Amino acid sequence: MISIAVAVNIVITLMVAGLVFWLLWWLISYIAPPEPFRKVANVVLAILAVLVVIGILLSLVNGQPIFRP
Repeated sequence: MISIAVAVNIVITLMVAGLVFWLLWWLISYIAPPEPFRKVANVVLAILAVLVVIGILLSLVNGQPIFRP
């Protein structure tokens, strides 16, 4: 069973990660680099966002820290 404190911590972490990735996505479109670089940057950013979300959700399952040094 997940405690309320852990659930609130995960929700806040997901919101902060979402805000950071949204800001990076906006920055890529605002700077407007040439098209091949923009596509590559968007794909890399999407892959990183998915990996971070998976890491955060996996921390619910086994109780380990989100990212180990």
